Amino acid sequence: MKAARYYLSYASKVRKSPDSGVRRSSPSAHFLGVGDIVTTVHFVKRDSSKETSQPNFRSWVNSAGRLLWLILWVLPCSFPPPALAQSQQPTTVQGTGGTPDALGKPASGGATGDQQLPASISGTIIDQTGAVSRGAHVRLMREDQSPKQEAVSGENGQFSFANLPPGPFQLTINSAGFATHSISGILHPGEAYLAPPIMLTLATAVTDVQVGVPQAELAEMQLKEQEKQRVIGFIPNFYVSYLPDAAPLAPKQKFELAWKTMIDPITFLSVGVLAGIEQASDDFGGYGQGAQGYAKRYGAGYADAFAGTFVGGAILPTLLKQDPRYFYKGTGSIRSRTLYALATALICKGDNKRWQPNYSSILGSFASGGISYLYYPAADRGAELLVQNSLLSIAENGIAGVFQEFVVRKFTPHLPKRPPAQP
Repeated sequence: MKAARYYLSYASKVRKSPDSGVRRSSPSAHFLGVGDIVTTVHFVKRDSSKETSQPNFRSWVNSAGRLLWLILWVLPCSFPPPALAQSQQPTTVQGTGGTPDALGKPASGGATGDQQLPASISGTIIDQTGAVSRGAHVRLMREDQSPKQEAVSGENGQFSFANLPPGPFQLTINSAGFATHSISGILHPGEAYLAPPIMLTLATAVTDVQVGVPQAELAEMQLKEQEKQRVIGFIPNFYVSYLPDAAPLAPKQKFELAWKTMIDPITFLSVGVLAGIEQASDDFGGYGQGAQGYAKRYGAGYADAFAGTFVGGAILPTLLKQDPRYFYKGTGSIRSRTLYALATALICKGDNKRWQPNYSSILGSFASGGISYLYYPAADRGAELLVQNSLLSIAENGIAGVFQEFVVRKFTPHLPKRPPAQP
């Protein structure tokens, strides 16, 4: 049977004939279709003279039955056939990532076609004035630990990243003179993400101001503390620094330190004790005995101390820019500390805080020996004696360093509690 569309039209027109007075009812059914069969069925009810004017119940029933049968025959034809109904259902495009299971979900191990569609990100970078920002560095980071991608904004301030997998992302924008700016979002499959205009703000200027004391003032404060160092509370120990990075002394401070050492009462007392020992043992016999001999020995001893202190501790250190102090080590093995202490007779720190040959102490020993020629007895003079006394003075400086390293500090109260210096 040929499938077709049908249209049913039923009209009932009742009119009165002018000549016979007969009522005619002309119901009709029309079936229309393109290329289809057109059938017209007419139902005519005539009023003859043989029929009575009362309605014929059997005829009415027969007519109604035919009409009902016609409706039941036409009604199923008004619905499309099953094949046609199935052809009109919307078509679903299934991804190529996997075969659907019974619930219509993609099978495990595959991804839908939409998830494979690459996405992209683009945007424009501007500054606070609204002008485009050229040369800004844009870094793209992903949560899936994929390699970082970078781009630089062009002349129009725009940047872009193409062929990106979907998922969360973060953009970090850096530009010289501006604060770092970050935005984040989520890329969907096939999405062309257009970031809102990214406005860079000026970086906050942070000025690191370190308020420090000038080196000369710092050295003066350290020197004041250093002048309080006294062994057993009364013997001056001014030429030792227990600070590992003590500020270098200015020329004026070197002379002040030498002067305060020479005018200290303990200096006068120690020179007097040494002169008494020399007189008792009749050293420098040319001075004689009695008060006059003691005075000469006392004057020679003070002159030796004065010349050695000022020449080796002030004049030459100023000219050679060296530090005349002993820098306490305090760490390491006994052997290393002993060698360090002995070596300080030959090496010293310069004003640049670097170790160098101790020209000040070595030349000072020979200079003070030469000056002693002016007041020592003639029997105690000579080049050989000068060399011997100078070498003994250098050796005494090394032995004094050993005592400073292992003994003196233990008997010197009120020292600064600072870490020891490293050579």
